[in-house]
Amino acid sequence: MVATIRQMGVRDKLRAELARQLGRPEGIRGRFVARGLNRGNRGTVAAAVDATGAEPGQTAADIGFGGGVGLPLLLARVLPGGHVRAVDLSETMLDRAQRMYREETLAGSLTLHAGSITALPLSENSLDAAITVNTIYFVADLGSAFTELTRVLRPSGRVVVGLGDPVAMAKLPFTSYGFNLRPVDEVIASLTKAGLTCVGHHRVGAKDEAYHLLVATKAPS
Repeated sequence: MVATIRQMGVRDKLRAELARQLGRPEGIRGRFVARGLNRGNRGTVAAAVDATGAEPGQTAADIGFGGGVGLPLLLARVLPGGHVRAVDLSETMLDRAQRMYREETLAGSLTLHAGSITALPLSENSLDAAITVNTIYFVADLGSAFTELTRVLRPSGRVVVGLGDPVAMAKLPFTSYGFNLRPVDEVIASLTKAGLTCVGHHRVGAKDEAYHLLVATKAPS
């Protein structure tokens, strides 16, 4: 019995650490997590990038870019003449992206920013397109996050919010450690309250586990 309790304690600590790293990858462990994020999220991120409709010459952003799988995809859409802004809380992910995309940052086509989705280090009306995938689980105040997205988006811009199905995610062993799993209808309502209009709701993946992509534009003022 004592061994079982001790084992459960270790298991809980490991799950809590995984949840923490998924929210903000740091250090050596964070670099391994980033590789896993890139593998697991590639299809969803690619679909999110396509859903933005970003075009050459425009400015796009990946907010909470994590492992950075979306950065070359956005660059491919906005170049030549465009610009990508990449925002993340994790210094580890920022350092990693700086090394991986050194040529793009030196050329001025990619700018890395340390920052949060609830306090974006971006100017008002500066983005034509933005994606944020698997980030809102780690945001306590969703209204503040979406208000910031509204602020930085141009009137003609489009933002794509990607999230796992909350029912499917609730079955995962680590999401009880700090994840905010909200019903999709609640997320859409928060977008609307923040001044965004949901113009598309796509699913990426198979069956009930398929990801949700919410495509939104600024509501007419």
